[in-house]
Amino acid sequence: MKRAAVPQPQEAVRSVDNVLMKKVFHIFAALGLVSAAISYGGNWLGRSLALAGHTDDTRRHEVVIGNNVISAPANAIRFEKARRDGIATRLDIYLRWPEMEGYTSATRDDFNNADGGRHILFLSFDERMMSRDMSGRFAPIYSSLIERPGTAGPGGLMLYGFTEKSGYINEELAVAERPGEEPFVARCLVGPSAEESLAPCERDIHLGDELSLSYRFSRELLEDWQRLEASVRAKAAQYVKTGR
Repeated sequence: MKRAAVPQPQEAVRSVDNVLMKKVFHIFAALGLVSAAISYGGNWLGRSLALAGHTDDTRRHEVVIGNNVISAPANAIRFEKARRDGIATRLDIYLRWPEMEGYTSATRDDFNNADGGRHILFLSFDERMMSRDMSGRFAPIYSSLIERPGTAGPGGLMLYGFTEKSGYINEELAVAERPGEEPFVARCLVGPSAEESLAPCERDIHLGDELSLSYRFSRELLEDWQRLEASVRAKAAQYVKTGR
């Protein structure tokens, strides 16, 4: 019967060295991959943190709502998940006033409200749910829910408080008569709620094919409501294409 071969000391040492070197190689290779991943991830994360959810990408996306196509640049689309082509039930836009343009690195502070200036307008496109927009609802609805007489407001507006039973708590109605057409109407928060909001005033209008656009803005812009309304409608006309 033959005796099994016993490894010589030199062979045993060489075998251990080979195993050890392989482990060291794999460890360094893994560290290299981790380092590369951290470097790439760090660069990506750093840019993401710097942008804080914004983007300066101006490529346009076509979003379909009902029978309407809204073509808007990515830097004007408020939420990252919505920056894509396709069908949606709602699209949120934000624009810097008065340029009516989306986010850029030069306007970063305004979009982050760094100085408290409230320069951003918030627009939302939805499928139309009501037969009348806010102006059209004044005579049949709002007029019976406000307290008269109102008080004179900025830009020729009249400001009305709501009755206690109206359901509009801590809000008031801003109304301006417009010869030959329905009045300009906006609802605004008052008191602490208004102070905490970036855009305490809201108005909605009808446009496109059964499409509704609501826009929110700072109270200071009530003084310039005519220019504000014209600018919003002009920008919406640039974005919205209907199937008809």
